[in-house]
Amino acid sequence: MTDRALVLVESNTTGSGRLFCAAARRLGLRPVVLARDPGRYPYLAADAVDSRRVDTGSIDAVLAAVDALDVPAAGITSSSEYFIATAGAAARRRGLPHVDPDAVRACRDKGRQRAALAAAGVPVPGFVPAADVEAAVAAANRIGLPVVCKPVAGSGSVGVRLCLSPAEVRRAAAAVLHDDPAVLGLPPQTGVVVERYVAGPEYSVEMFDDRVVAVVRKHLGPEPHFVETGHDVPAALTDRAAQRLGAVASQAVRALGLGWGPAHVELRDAPTGAVIIEVNPRLAGGMIPRAVEAATGADLVTATVARAAGLPFDLTPTGGRTAPDAPGAAVIRFLVADRPGRLLAVDGVEAARGLPGVVDVGVLREPGSDLVLRHSFQDRLGYVIAVGREPVAAGRRANAALAALRFAVGPVPDVLTLGR
Repeated sequence: MTDRALVLVESNTTGSGRLFCAAARRLGLRPVVLARDPGRYPYLAADAVDSRRVDTGSIDAVLAAVDALDVPAAGITSSSEYFIATAGAAARRRGLPHVDPDAVRACRDKGRQRAALAAAGVPVPGFVPAADVEAAVAAANRIGLPVVCKPVAGSGSVGVRLCLSPAEVRRAAAAVLHDDPAVLGLPPQTGVVVERYVAGPEYSVEMFDDRVVAVVRKHLGPEPHFVETGHDVPAALTDRAAQRLGAVASQAVRALGLGWGPAHVELRDAPTGAVIIEVNPRLAGGMIPRAVEAATGADLVTATVARAAGLPFDLTPTGGRTAPDAPGAAVIRFLVADRPGRLLAVDGVEAARGLPGVVDVGVLREPGSDLVLRHSFQDRLGYVIAVGREPVAAGRRANAALAALRFAVGPVPDVLTLGR
Protein backbone atom coordinates (compact mmCIF):
# COMPACT_ATOMS: atom_id res chain seq x y z
CA MET A 1 0.00 0.00 0.00
CA THR A 2 1.32 3.44 -0.89
CA ASP A 3 1.76 5.86 1.98
CA ARG A 4 0.11 8.90 0.36
CA ALA A 5 -3.09 9.47 -1.60
CA LEU A 6 -4.00 11.55 -4.63
CA VAL A 7 -7.62 12.59 -4.05
CA LEU A 8 -9.84 13.26 -7.07
CA VAL A 9 -13.09 15.15 -6.51
CA GLU A 10 -15.43 13.50 -9.02
CA SER A 11 -14.13 12.52 -12.47
CA ASN A 12 -14.83 12.33 -16.16
CA THR A 13 -16.91 9.35 -17.19
CA THR A 14 -14.33 8.53 -19.86
CA GLY A 15 -10.87 9.67 -20.76
CA SER A 16 -8.79 11.78 -18.43
CA GLY A 17 -10.25 10.66 -15.07
CA ARG A 18 -9.00 7.16 -15.67
CA LEU A 19 -5.68 8.51 -16.93
CA PHE A 20 -5.28 10.63 -13.77
CA CYS A 21 -5.63 7.54 -11.61
CA ALA A 22 -3.11 5.60 -13.69
CA ALA A 23 -0.66 8.51 -13.52
CA ALA A 24 -1.06 8.71 -9.73
CA ARG A 25 -0.12 5.05 -9.44
CA ARG A 26 2.94 5.55 -11.64
CA LEU A 27 4.01 8.34 -9.29
CA GLY A 28 3.67 6.06 -6.26
CA LEU A 29 0.39 7.55 -5.04
CA ARG A 30 -2.88 5.84 -4.22
CA PRO A 31 -5.74 7.36 -6.23
CA VAL A 32 -8.97 7.89 -4.27
CA VAL A 33 -12.05 9.24 -6.04
CA LEU A 34 -14.69 11.11 -4.02
CA ALA A 35 -18.06 11.07 -5.74
CA ARG A 36 -21.74 11.43 -5.04
CA ASP A 37 -22.26 8.27 -7.07
CA PRO A 38 -19.08 6.28 -7.73
CA GLY A 39 -21.12 3.96 -9.94
CA ARG A 40 -21.15 6.68 -12.62
CA TYR A 41 -17.51 5.83 -13.31
CA PRO A 42 -17.20 2.21 -14.48
CA TYR A 43 -13.41 2.41 -14.64
CA LEU A 44 -13.22 2.58 -10.82
CA ALA A 45 -14.31 -1.02 -10.50
CA ALA A 46 -12.45 -2.17 -13.62
CA ASP A 47 -9.15 -0.70 -12.38
CA ALA A 48 -9.73 -1.36 -8.65
CA VAL A 49 -9.55 2.35 -7.82
CA ASP A 50 -10.50 3.26 -4.26
CA SER A 51 -13.57 5.51 -3.94
CA ARG A 52 -15.76 7.14 -1.31
CA ARG A 53 -19.40 8.23 -1.54
CA VAL A 54 -19.33 11.94 -0.62
CA ASP A 55 -21.44 15.06 -1.10
CA THR A 56 -18.93 16.67 -3.44
CA GLY A 57 -20.95 19.87 -3.53
CA SER A 58 -19.72 20.57 0.02
CA ILE A 59 -16.10 21.49 0.65
CA ASP A 60 -16.54 20.51 4.32
CA ALA A 61 -17.78 17.05 3.28
CA VAL A 62 -14.85 16.68 0.90
CA LEU A 63 -12.39 17.62 3.64
CA ALA A 64 -14.02 15.25 6.13
CA ALA A 65 -13.57 12.42 3.63
CA VAL A 66 -9.96 13.41 3.02
CA ASP A 67 -9.22 13.54 6.75
CA ALA A 68 -10.81 10.10 7.24
CA LEU A 69 -8.43 8.37 4.82
CA ASP A 70 -5.97 5.91 6.32
CA VAL A 71 -3.06 7.67 4.56
CA PRO A 72 -2.36 11.40 4.23
CA ALA A 73 -3.33 13.20 1.02
CA ALA A 74 -0.43 14.40 -1.12
CA GLY A 75 -2.84 16.40 -3.26
CA ILE A 76 -6.48 17.14 -4.00
CA THR A 77 -7.53 17.81 -7.59
CA SER A 78 -10.17 16.94 -10.21
CA SER A 79 -10.27 15.90 -13.83
CA SER A 80 -13.78 17.38 -14.12
CA GLU A 81 -14.11 21.08 -14.94
CA TYR A 82 -17.16 21.32 -12.69
CA PHE A 83 -15.14 20.39 -9.56
CA ILE A 84 -11.73 22.00 -10.09
CA ALA A 85 -12.64 25.03 -7.95
CA THR A 86 -13.96 22.78 -5.16
CA ALA A 87 -10.77 20.69 -5.25
CA GLY A 88 -8.63 23.84 -5.25
CA ALA A 89 -10.49 25.28 -2.26
CA ALA A 90 -10.15 22.01 -0.33
CA ALA A 91 -6.43 21.77 -1.14
CA ARG A 92 -5.90 25.38 -0.03
CA ARG A 93 -7.53 24.69 3.32
CA ARG A 94 -5.20 21.74 3.90
CA GLY A 95 -2.07 23.58 2.79
CA LEU A 96 -1.62 21.43 -0.32
CA PRO A 97 -0.61 22.63 -3.80
CA HIS A 98 -3.59 24.23 -5.51
CA VAL A 99 -4.96 26.32 -8.31
CA ASP A 100 -6.59 29.61 -7.27
CA PRO A 101 -10.24 28.53 -6.77
CA ASP A 102 -11.52 32.09 -7.07
CA ALA A 103 -9.82 32.54 -10.44
CA VAL A 104 -11.30 29.23 -11.60
CA ARG A 105 -14.82 30.23 -10.55
CA ALA A 106 -14.55 33.57 -12.33
CA CYS A 107 -13.15 31.86 -15.43
CA ARG A 108 -15.97 29.32 -15.56
CA ASP A 109 -18.59 32.09 -15.76
CA LYS A 110 -18.31 32.95 -19.45
CA GLY A 111 -19.70 36.44 -18.99
CA ARG A 112 -17.21 37.28 -16.23
CA GLN A 113 -14.41 35.66 -18.21
CA ARG A 114 -15.05 37.76 -21.30
CA ALA A 115 -15.40 40.94 -19.27
CA ALA A 116 -12.04 40.32 -17.59
CA LEU A 117 -10.36 39.56 -20.91
CA ALA A 118 -11.83 42.63 -22.60
CA ALA A 119 -10.76 44.84 -19.69
CA ALA A 120 -7.19 43.55 -20.07
CA GLY A 121 -7.15 44.26 -23.80
CA VAL A 122 -7.31 40.59 -24.84
CA PRO A 123 -9.21 40.20 -28.15
CA VAL A 124 -12.66 38.62 -27.59
CA PRO A 125 -15.87 38.64 -29.65
CA GLY A 126 -18.44 41.30 -28.89
CA PHE A 127 -20.67 39.78 -26.21
CA VAL A 128 -23.64 40.43 -23.94
CA PRO A 129 -24.66 38.19 -20.98
CA ALA A 130 -28.42 37.57 -20.81
CA ALA A 131 -30.44 36.29 -17.86
CA ASP A 132 -33.57 35.32 -19.84
CA VAL A 133 -34.78 34.55 -23.33
CA GLU A 134 -35.98 38.03 -24.27
CA ALA A 135 -32.75 39.56 -23.01
CA ALA A 136 -30.87 37.13 -25.25
CA VAL A 137 -32.88 38.23 -28.28
CA ALA A 138 -32.25 41.89 -27.41
CA ALA A 139 -28.54 41.12 -27.05
CA ALA A 140 -28.43 39.52 -30.50
CA ASN A 141 -30.13 42.56 -32.04
CA ARG A 142 -27.65 44.83 -30.32
CA ILE A 143 -24.58 42.83 -31.40
CA GLY A 144 -25.83 42.06 -34.90
CA LEU A 145 -26.52 38.67 -36.44
CA PRO A 146 -25.11 36.08 -36.80
CA VAL A 147 -24.37 35.33 -33.15
CA VAL A 148 -23.46 32.35 -31.01
CA CYS A 149 -25.66 31.57 -28.01
CA LYS A 150 -24.07 29.48 -25.28
CA PRO A 151 -24.62 28.53 -21.61
CA VAL A 152 -22.97 30.83 -19.11
CA ALA A 153 -21.28 27.81 -17.47
CA GLY A 154 -20.81 24.70 -19.57
CA SER A 155 -18.34 22.60 -21.52
CA GLY A 156 -18.11 20.18 -24.42
CA SER A 157 -20.17 22.39 -26.79
CA VAL A 158 -23.34 21.44 -24.90
CA GLY A 159 -26.09 23.94 -25.73
CA VAL A 160 -23.86 26.04 -28.00
CA ARG A 161 -25.52 27.15 -31.24
CA LEU A 162 -24.96 29.49 -34.14
CA CYS A 163 -28.05 31.65 -34.63
CA LEU A 164 -28.93 33.46 -37.87
CA SER A 165 -32.22 35.00 -36.76
CA PRO A 166 -33.93 36.29 -33.60
CA ALA A 167 -36.18 33.22 -33.66
CA GLU A 168 -33.15 30.94 -33.55
CA VAL A 169 -31.70 32.93 -30.64
CA ARG A 170 -35.00 32.55 -28.80
CA ARG A 171 -35.02 28.77 -29.31
CA ALA A 172 -31.35 28.35 -28.35
CA ALA A 173 -31.65 30.41 -25.17
CA ALA A 174 -34.91 28.71 -24.18
CA ALA A 175 -33.29 25.28 -24.56
CA VAL A 176 -30.42 26.23 -22.23
CA LEU A 177 -32.56 28.01 -19.66
CA HIS A 178 -35.73 25.91 -19.61
CA ASP A 179 -35.02 22.37 -20.81
CA ASP A 180 -34.36 19.64 -18.24
CA PRO A 181 -30.67 20.05 -17.29
CA ALA A 182 -30.27 16.29 -16.91
CA VAL A 183 -31.51 15.72 -20.46
CA LEU A 184 -29.39 18.56 -21.84
CA GLY A 185 -26.31 17.36 -19.96
CA LEU A 186 -25.63 20.64 -18.13
CA PRO A 187 -25.97 21.92 -14.58
CA PRO A 188 -28.84 24.42 -14.16
CA GLN A 189 -27.94 27.71 -15.84
CA THR A 190 -28.43 31.27 -14.58
CA GLY A 191 -28.14 32.75 -18.04
CA VAL A 192 -26.58 32.59 -21.47
CA VAL A 193 -23.90 34.55 -23.27
CA VAL A 194 -24.67 35.93 -26.71
CA GLU A 195 -21.56 36.76 -28.71
CA ARG A 196 -20.65 37.83 -32.20
CA TYR A 197 -19.86 34.95 -34.53
CA VAL A 198 -16.17 34.87 -35.50
CA ALA A 199 -15.29 33.28 -38.83
CA GLY A 200 -11.97 31.54 -39.31
CA PRO A 201 -10.13 28.30 -38.48
CA GLU A 202 -10.27 27.22 -34.84
CA TYR A 203 -7.31 26.23 -32.69
CA SER A 204 -6.53 25.40 -29.10
CA VAL A 205 -3.38 26.29 -27.21
CA GLU A 206 -2.45 23.78 -24.52
CA MET A 207 -0.66 25.55 -21.70
CA PHE A 208 0.96 24.47 -18.46
CA ASP A 209 1.77 27.14 -15.91
CA ASP A 210 2.90 30.04 -18.12
CA ARG A 211 4.23 27.85 -20.91
CA VAL A 212 2.80 26.94 -24.33
CA VAL A 213 3.09 23.18 -24.75
CA ALA A 214 1.25 22.72 -28.06
CA VAL A 215 -0.88 24.56 -30.61
CA VAL A 216 -3.63 22.28 -31.89
CA ARG A 217 -5.89 22.56 -34.96
CA LYS A 218 -9.51 21.80 -34.17
CA HIS A 219 -11.95 20.18 -36.62
CA LEU A 220 -15.66 20.90 -36.18
CA GLY A 221 -18.83 19.30 -37.47
CA PRO A 222 -21.44 21.22 -39.47
CA GLU A 223 -22.95 24.41 -38.17
CA PRO A 224 -25.17 25.53 -36.45
CA HIS A 225 -23.53 23.27 -33.85
CA PHE A 226 -19.88 23.16 -32.82
CA VAL A 227 -19.20 19.47 -32.24
CA GLU A 228 -15.49 18.72 -32.24
CA THR A 229 -14.76 15.94 -34.70
CA GLY A 230 -10.98 15.89 -34.48
CA HIS A 231 -7.70 17.54 -33.51
CA ASP A 232 -4.27 17.84 -35.15
CA VAL A 233 -1.14 18.06 -32.98
CA PRO A 234 0.68 20.22 -33.87
CA ALA A 235 -1.43 22.49 -36.04
CA ALA A 236 -0.03 22.85 -39.55
CA LEU A 237 1.17 26.41 -39.04
CA THR A 238 4.35 28.34 -39.58
CA ASP A 239 6.41 28.92 -36.45
CA ARG A 240 5.48 32.59 -36.59
CA ALA A 241 1.75 31.85 -36.76
CA ALA A 242 1.94 29.35 -33.90
CA GLN A 243 3.87 31.84 -31.77
CA ARG A 244 1.25 34.50 -32.50
CA LEU A 245 -1.57 32.24 -31.28
CA GLY A 246 0.47 31.20 -28.26
CA ALA A 247 1.13 34.82 -27.33
CA VAL A 248 -2.60 35.66 -27.32
CA ALA A 249 -3.37 32.55 -25.24
CA SER A 250 -0.65 33.46 -22.73
CA GLN A 251 -2.04 36.99 -22.47
CA ALA A 252 -5.50 35.54 -21.72
CA VAL A 253 -4.26 33.18 -19.02
CA ARG A 254 -2.42 36.01 -17.26
CA ALA A 255 -5.46 38.29 -17.45
CA LEU A 256 -7.60 35.67 -15.71
CA GLY A 257 -5.18 35.06 -12.84
CA LEU A 258 -4.48 31.50 -13.91
CA GLY A 259 -1.03 30.15 -14.78
CA TRP A 260 -0.87 27.28 -12.26
CA GLY A 261 -1.09 23.89 -13.92
CA PRO A 262 -2.97 23.27 -17.17
CA ALA A 263 -5.15 25.57 -19.24
CA HIS A 264 -6.96 24.81 -22.49
CA VAL A 265 -7.36 28.00 -24.52
CA GLU A 266 -9.60 28.03 -27.61
CA LEU A 267 -9.16 30.65 -30.34
CA ARG A 268 -10.31 31.49 -33.83
CA ASP A 269 -7.85 33.00 -36.27
CA ALA A 270 -10.01 35.69 -37.84
CA PRO A 271 -8.87 37.87 -40.77
CA THR A 272 -8.21 40.64 -38.23
CA GLY A 273 -6.18 38.39 -35.93
CA ALA A 274 -6.59 35.78 -33.22
CA VAL A 275 -9.71 36.05 -31.04
CA ILE A 276 -10.21 34.17 -27.78
CA ILE A 277 -13.30 31.98 -27.88
CA GLU A 278 -12.88 30.44 -24.45
CA VAL A 279 -10.33 29.80 -21.70
CA ASN A 280 -10.79 26.58 -19.77
CA PRO A 281 -8.93 26.33 -16.44
CA ARG A 282 -8.19 22.66 -16.87
CA LEU A 283 -6.49 20.03 -18.94
CA ALA A 284 -7.97 19.62 -22.42
CA GLY A 285 -10.55 16.91 -22.96
CA GLY A 286 -11.19 14.96 -26.11
CA MET A 287 -8.03 12.85 -25.72
CA ILE A 288 -5.90 15.88 -26.70
CA PRO A 289 -3.30 15.17 -23.96
CA ARG A 290 -2.87 11.66 -25.36
CA ALA A 291 -2.22 13.11 -28.82
CA VAL A 292 0.18 15.73 -27.43
CA GLU A 293 2.20 12.97 -25.80
CA ALA A 294 2.19 10.86 -28.97
CA ALA A 295 3.41 13.81 -31.02
CA THR A 296 5.89 15.42 -28.63
CA GLY A 297 6.54 13.10 -25.70
CA ALA A 298 5.22 15.73 -23.25
CA ASP A 299 2.91 13.98 -20.76
CA LEU A 300 0.38 16.61 -19.63
CA VAL A 301 -1.67 14.17 -17.55
CA THR A 302 1.28 13.08 -15.41
CA ALA A 303 2.44 16.69 -15.10
CA THR A 304 -1.01 17.74 -13.86
CA VAL A 305 -1.10 14.98 -11.23
CA ALA A 306 2.48 15.71 -10.18
CA ARG A 307 1.75 19.43 -9.86
CA ALA A 308 -1.25 18.70 -7.60
CA ALA A 309 0.88 16.42 -5.41
CA GLY A 310 3.89 18.74 -5.25
CA LEU A 311 6.10 16.30 -7.16
CA PRO A 312 8.68 17.11 -9.86
CA PHE A 313 7.82 16.65 -13.54
CA ASP A 314 9.37 17.32 -16.93
CA LEU A 315 7.45 18.63 -19.95
CA THR A 316 10.49 18.94 -22.19
CA PRO A 317 9.45 17.71 -25.67
CA THR A 318 11.28 14.55 -26.68
CA GLY A 319 9.60 13.93 -30.03
CA GLY A 320 6.95 11.32 -30.63
CA ARG A 321 7.56 8.21 -28.55
CA THR A 322 4.69 6.00 -29.63
CA ALA A 323 5.76 5.26 -33.21
CA PRO A 324 9.50 5.78 -33.70
CA ASP A 325 9.18 5.31 -37.47
CA ALA A 326 6.65 8.15 -37.79
CA PRO A 327 7.13 10.82 -35.11
CA GLY A 328 6.22 14.46 -35.31
CA ALA A 329 2.43 14.67 -35.48
CA ALA A 330 -0.61 12.96 -34.00
CA VAL A 331 -4.27 13.39 -34.89
CA ILE A 332 -7.54 12.42 -33.25
CA ARG A 333 -10.66 11.65 -35.24
CA PHE A 334 -14.00 10.99 -33.57
CA LEU A 335 -16.89 8.81 -34.63
CA VAL A 336 -19.99 10.96 -34.16
CA ALA A 337 -23.53 9.57 -34.30
CA ASP A 338 -25.61 11.09 -37.08
CA ARG A 339 -28.99 9.74 -36.02
CA PRO A 340 -30.71 8.44 -32.90
CA GLY A 341 -31.32 4.76 -32.24
CA ARG A 342 -30.00 1.84 -30.25
CA LEU A 343 -26.42 0.74 -30.67
CA LEU A 344 -26.57 -2.98 -31.44
CA ALA A 345 -22.98 -3.93 -32.21
CA VAL A 346 -19.51 -2.57 -32.91
CA ASP A 347 -17.16 -4.22 -35.38
CA GLY A 348 -13.76 -3.53 -36.84
CA VAL A 349 -11.98 -2.34 -33.70
CA GLU A 350 -9.11 -4.83 -33.92
CA ALA A 351 -8.77 -4.23 -37.65
CA ALA A 352 -8.50 -0.49 -37.02
CA ARG A 353 -5.91 -1.01 -34.29
CA GLY A 354 -3.76 -3.06 -36.63
CA LEU A 355 -3.44 -0.39 -39.31
CA PRO A 356 -0.13 1.48 -39.77
CA GLY A 357 0.38 4.47 -37.49
CA VAL A 358 -2.67 3.83 -35.32
CA VAL A 359 -1.76 4.14 -31.64
CA ASP A 360 -5.19 4.06 -30.01
CA VAL A 361 -8.78 3.11 -30.84
CA GLY A 362 -11.49 3.68 -28.26
CA VAL A 363 -15.19 2.83 -28.17
CA LEU A 364 -17.12 5.30 -26.02
CA ARG A 365 -20.59 3.73 -26.20
CA GLU A 366 -21.31 0.08 -25.52
CA PRO A 367 -23.79 -2.07 -27.46
CA GLY A 368 -27.23 -1.68 -25.94
CA SER A 369 -26.80 2.07 -25.45
CA ASP A 370 -29.58 4.35 -26.62
CA LEU A 371 -28.27 7.10 -28.87
CA VAL A 372 -29.92 10.49 -28.36
CA LEU A 373 -28.44 13.24 -30.51
CA ARG A 374 -27.48 16.23 -28.36
CA HIS A 375 -25.18 17.97 -30.87
CA SER A 376 -22.29 17.99 -28.41
CA PHE A 377 -19.39 15.77 -27.32
CA GLN A 378 -22.07 13.41 -25.96
CA ASP A 379 -22.72 12.23 -29.54
CA ARG A 380 -19.27 10.68 -29.86
CA LEU A 381 -19.24 6.91 -30.27
CA GLY A 382 -15.50 6.36 -30.42
CA TYR A 383 -12.15 7.74 -31.50
CA VAL A 384 -8.93 6.94 -33.31
CA ILE A 385 -5.48 8.41 -32.64
CA ALA A 386 -2.83 8.01 -35.35
CA VAL A 387 0.67 9.38 -35.84
CA GLY A 388 2.68 10.45 -38.87
CA ARG A 389 5.57 12.63 -39.86
CA GLU A 390 3.18 15.58 -40.28
CA PRO A 391 -0.56 16.15 -39.68
CA VAL A 392 -1.74 15.33 -43.22
CA ALA A 393 -0.07 11.91 -43.17
CA ALA A 394 -1.37 11.20 -39.67
CA GLY A 395 -4.84 12.28 -40.74
CA ARG A 396 -4.85 9.82 -43.65
CA ARG A 397 -4.01 7.01 -41.26
CA ALA A 398 -6.72 8.04 -38.80
CA ASN A 399 -9.32 8.25 -41.56
CA ALA A 400 -8.39 4.78 -42.76
CA ALA A 401 -8.91 3.46 -39.24
CA LEU A 402 -12.29 5.21 -38.98
CA ALA A 403 -13.36 3.59 -42.24
CA ALA A 404 -12.63 0.17 -40.70
CA LEU A 405 -15.09 0.78 -37.82
CA ARG A 406 -18.74 -0.17 -38.22
CA PHE A 407 -21.55 0.56 -35.78
CA ALA A 408 -24.83 -1.33 -36.13
CA VAL A 409 -27.73 0.87 -35.01
CA GLY A 410 -31.40 -0.14 -34.59
CA PRO A 411 -34.30 -0.46 -34.10
CA VAL A 412 -34.05 -1.81 -37.64
CA PRO A 413 -30.66 -3.61 -37.93
CA ASP A 414 -28.54 -1.35 -40.05
CA VAL A 415 -24.88 -0.50 -40.44
CA LEU A 416 -23.54 3.02 -40.10
CA THR A 417 -20.05 3.60 -41.41
CA LEU A 418 -19.50 6.83 -39.54
CA GLY A 419 -15.91 7.25 -40.60
CA ARG A 420 -16.78 7.81 -44.26
